[in-house]
Amino acid sequence: MENNIKQIKMKVLKFGGTSVGSAERMKGVVKLVSDGDTKIIVLSAMSGTTNSLIEFTNYLRIGNVLGACEHSTVLQDKYKQTIRDLYTTEEYANKAKEKVNEIFVHLRELAQQPLTADLEKEIVAQGEFMSTNMVALYMQEQGIDAVLLNSFDFMRLASNGEPDLGFIREHLLSLIDLDVKGRIYIVQGFVCLNHQGSIDNLQRGGSDYTATLIGSAVNAEEVQIWTDIDGMHNNDPRIVDNTSPVHHLHFEESAELAYFGAKILHPTCILPAKLTGTPVRLLNTMDPSAEGTLIDNNLTRPGEIKAIAAKEGITAVKIKSGRMLLAYGFLRKVFEVFETYKTSIDMICTSEVGVSVSIDDDRKLDHIVDELQKYGTVTIDRDMCIICVVGDLNWENVGFEARAMEAMKDIPVRMVSYGGSNYNISFLVREEDKERALRSLSETIFNSQK
Repeated sequence: MENNIKQIKMKVLKFGGTSVGSAERMKGVVKLVSDGDTKIIVLSAMSGTTNSLIEFTNYLRIGNVLGACEHSTVLQDKYKQTIRDLYTTEEYANKAKEKVNEIFVHLRELAQQPLTADLEKEIVAQGEFMSTNMVALYMQEQGIDAVLLNSFDFMRLASNGEPDLGFIREHLLSLIDLDVKGRIYIVQGFVCLNHQGSIDNLQRGGSDYTATLIGSAVNAEEVQIWTDIDGMHNNDPRIVDNTSPVHHLHFEESAELAYFGAKILHPTCILPAKLTGTPVRLLNTMDPSAEGTLIDNNLTRPGEIKAIAAKEGITAVKIKSGRMLLAYGFLRKVFEVFETYKTSIDMICTSEVGVSVSIDDDRKLDHIVDELQKYGTVTIDRDMCIICVVGDLNWENVGFEARAMEAMKDIPVRMVSYGGSNYNISFLVREEDKERALRSLSETIFNSQK
C-alpha cells in the first residue's frame, strides 16, 4: 500500500469503554482532548453496554421478547442517570435524552423481528451511537466545536471482509474540513457496513482497529490509544521486580508481544498503521502525563531487547517417524491434520526423524492425535509455557542468543524457536518453571543492557 497523501497535523485518539464508562469519565476525556487542536476522537460504547446488548440478543434467541425489553429498560435507566450527572443545562440534557430514547425505542422495534446474524450486529452497534451522541452534546454544551460523524458513512468492508481503505479514505476526507482549526470530530468505533450495505463490525480489536484505519486513511500525525492500563512493561511486574515501561516498540515487536496477552494492540489493528507508517502511541487515561509506549516502523536502538513475555496453557505435540527421513510431503501431512481441526500452531521445531509443535488450543487434541498416529509415534506434553524474548534479534546482532541461553542453562527447555522472525526467540518450558525462567532472563538480559 502506497502512502500518497500528505501527512496532516491531526491526531486520532481512541477511548475505550471504561474511559467513557460514567459521566465523570466522559468529562475527563473531554478535558483531556480540549487543547485547541483539530482531532478525530473514536469512542467505544460505555463499559458494560455491549455485554448488555449481547444479553438482549440472547433473550431474543430463546424467543423471550418480553425479557429482552425488560433487560433494555434496566440499561436505559443507567443512561438516564448518566445524563443527569453529565449535563449542567436542561437544553442539552433533553437533547441527550431524546437521542438515547430514540435508540432504545429502535431496540424494542428490532426485538419484534426474527433474530438473524445481521439483526444481532445492528443491535450490538447501538452502544457506540449512544456514547458518541452523549459526548458530542456535552462538548457542544461546553462551547467546543464538536462534530458528530456517522461511521456508516465511511467505514466499509470490501467483498473479502477486510476494510476497504480506499473507500474509507475517500469518504472520510469528504466529511472533514482540515482548514477549521480546533474542531473535534467524534466517530463510533467498532461498527461499519459490509460491501452489501448491511451493518457489520470490525471484530478483531474493535475500536482500536477503527482508530488505526482512520489514522492511516487521513495520514494522521499520530494515533493515540487511550486505556486505563499502566502501559507496556518489559516484564510482568507481578513476577519480576524492578520492571520498567517500554517507551518504544517496532510494529513487528508489538505484533510478537500481542500473542502473549501483553496489554497492547491486536496485530490486525496495527497493520493499517504499519503499512502507511502512521505512529501509534499507547497512553493511560488514569495517568495522562505518562509517556506511554510509541509503536512505529523505526528501530531507535538496533540490537536492543525490549521485553520478555509468557503464555501459559500450551501443549507440545511431538511426532516421531523413521519414515520421515528424507521424505518429502511429511510436514504437509502433519500440518493438514491441524488445519482440518482448525487448530493453530505456535512453535515448530524439526529434526531428521521428527517434528515438534506447540498449540494453545487443545479442544480437538484427541482427534489430532488419532490422525497423527497414522504417520508416527505421538508424544504429548501438557501444562507448558512459552517464554518469548522480543527485540531487534536479527541474526547478525551477535551475542543475544548466548545471553538468552545462558539465562536458561538451569531450566529444562522442551523447544527453542529462532529464525522465523527477526524480533523474537522463544523457549517452551514447563509452567512450573515459568517464574524462574522470567526472573533469570530478565536479570541476565536487561542487566547486560544497562
